[in-house]
Amino acid sequence: MTPSARENNWTIPNVLTVARIMLTPGFVIAFVDQRFGLAWVLFAVAGLTDALDGTLARILKQRSTFGAMLDPLADKVLLVTSFLCLAQQDWVPRWLAVLVVSRDVLIVGGLALLHYSGVDVKRGINPAWISKFTTLAQISLVLLVMVEHSMSLPHPVLHVGLVWSVAVLTILSGAYYLTVGLRMFPHNENGQAHL
Repeated sequence: MTPSARENNWTIPNVLTVARIMLTPGFVIAFVDQRFGLAWVLFAVAGLTDALDGTLARILKQRSTFGAMLDPLADKVLLVTSFLCLAQQDWVPRWLAVLVVSRDVLIVGGLALLHYSGVDVKRGINPAWISKFTTLAQISLVLLVMVEHSMSLPHPVLHVGLVWSVAVLTILSGAYYLTVGLRMFPHNENGQAHL
């Protein structure tokens, strides 16, 4: 890879994606120190970068393979970490955190298995709308829960609705990627996948 090709990876959208990953440890430190206002701000900024990086990549025509691979990884790092923090405080149901983590482990493990099987995962799997809605719902729930507990607010109907929305969307998006992944596995003459 030439130096210029490496430099092309550091576009504005990709810098925002990297920033999202780098904000995650700051969120954890602030959360553990019970500086929930700061933790909320850091998470909100990280969530904003998720909305901006894809939009800017399209507007500025700066889409890249590096960005396409890094963006979902950044989402998983941020959201898995935040749901584990919230579940540890019993701010969200622990079963929901297990669901969120399990889905992401399934996706990452599936991608690794596909790559090991010789499948070009960069071309075969694109982010689906169900995944985008799942990420939006998960980010919204984290922000809402942190506001509720920081301000000692009662759980509104919106909170309960978001919990179940996140659960349903997480299951559906996980099932979607599982189905797509199974179709991409090389098959033998009998139609059996080479796992």
